[in-house]
Amino acid sequence: MNRRLRVLLSAYACEPRRGSEPGVGWNQARQAARFHEVWILTRRNNRQAIEAELVRKPLPHAHWVYYDLPRWLSFWKKGQRGVHLYYYLWQLGAYRRCRQLQEKVRFDLVHHVTFVNYWTPSLAAFLPVPFLWGPVGGGESAPRPFWATFSWRGKVFELLRDAARWLGESDPLVWLTARRARLALATTPETARRLARLGCASIRVLGASALDEGEIENLATRPVSAGDSLRLLSVGRLVHLKGYHLSLKAFARMRKTFPEATYWLIGDGPERRRLEKQAERLCLGDSVRFLGWLPRDQVLRLLAAGDLLVHPCLHDSGCWTCLEAMAAGCPVVCFDTGGPAIHVSKESGIRVPVTSPRQAVEQMAEALERLGADRRLRFRMGEAARRRVRQFFSWDRKGELQREIYLRVVKEAGSR
Repeated sequence: MNRRLRVLLSAYACEPRRGSEPGVGWNQARQAARFHEVWILTRRNNRQAIEAELVRKPLPHAHWVYYDLPRWLSFWKKGQRGVHLYYYLWQLGAYRRCRQLQEKVRFDLVHHVTFVNYWTPSLAAFLPVPFLWGPVGGGESAPRPFWATFSWRGKVFELLRDAARWLGESDPLVWLTARRARLALATTPETARRLARLGCASIRVLGASALDEGEIENLATRPVSAGDSLRLLSVGRLVHLKGYHLSLKAFARMRKTFPEATYWLIGDGPERRRLEKQAERLCLGDSVRFLGWLPRDQVLRLLAAGDLLVHPCLHDSGCWTCLEAMAAGCPVVCFDTGGPAIHVSKESGIRVPVTSPRQAVEQMAEALERLGADRRLRFRMGEAARRRVRQFFSWDRKGELQREIYLRVVKEAGSR
C-alpha cells in the first residue's frame, strides 16, 4: 500500500513542547503526518500553542479540527475537579463532528490517542472505519500491602480511583469501544489484562512515552557521571503514589554505608510536608534536599550530573522521567511495575520487586548500595541506558512503528 492513508486522530490533549498527555497527543499527530494524511480532532484551547509551533515547523499533511463544548460546561473542569467528566461529555459531543468529517473525507482508519485512559470510551470507535485504540493505560494499581503506608489523602485517592475504574469498566460505551477496536495498544501488561476482560480481541503492549530526537541528541552530549561523589535524584509530583516515602527509607539505610551520599527530590505536591517530616525523623539532615519545581532545562542538567535516578512509583503508565534520565546516561532504580518495568531493562537499571513495603525498602537499599559501590557498573548502565533510548524510545522510531501498525490494521480490516 503506497498511498497515504486518510486517518482521523482523536486527541483531546494535544500540545507541543509538553510532556505527559499533551505531549503524547502532539507527537502522535506529528508522527502520523510523516506518512499519512491526518485530521486531528482536539480542543480549541490547544490551538494557540499548536499554530505557533506550526509556524516554526509546518506539518503539511496535518489538518487541525478544533472542537469544544459550550462555554457554560467548562464549570465541570474548573480547577481540574471534574476534568474526567468534562472529557466524557466532550467525547459525546465530538462524535457528531467525527461523523461530519467521515462523510466528507471517508477515512481509512480512526485512531484514539488521548486521553491515555482505558476506562473512558472513545466514541470515534463508532464510525464505520477500522478503529485503533491507544496506547491506553490506567490499569496499574498500588499493591494492597502498600496502602498502609499511604497518608489519608493517598488512601482516599486510591479508593476513588478504584471506584472510577469500576464505574468505567461497567459503562456499556467502554465495553463497546473495546469490542470495536481492531487493535488495542496497552501501555503496560496490567492494562492489557483489563482490556482483555473488557473484550478486546487483539491487544499489544506498547508504551506511550518517548523523547524527541533533538532532546536525545542534546542529552547524549552530556558526559556520564563517573565521579567519586554519589548523588541520587527523584523527579515528579510529591504525591503518595510516587513512593518517595519508601525511597527515603531506602536512602537512610544506604547512607549508613555511604554517609556522603545526597538525595535531591525535584518537584512539589501535597505530600511535601509529610516527606520533610519523615526525612527529619530519619535524621537525614542536609543529605536530603527538596528543590521544588525547577525549569525543564535545569532538571535535565541535574539528571545528567546525577549518579542515579530513584523512581519508586507504585503505579505509573508513563515513564518520561526515566527516559530523560536514561538519555542523559543516568541509571535508574525503580519498582518492577507499570511503565518503568517495560522501559528500564536490566542493563540500564535495577527493577525492584514489590511484594511488601519492608521487602521493597530493603531491596531498593541493596540496589542503591550495589550501584553506589561500583562506579564502573554505573557507567556501563548509563551507556546502556542511552543506547536503549535511542533504539526504542525516540518519537521517530515510534512513528515508524505506528506506520506499520496503521497499515496492518487497515490491511486486516480489508481482508475480512
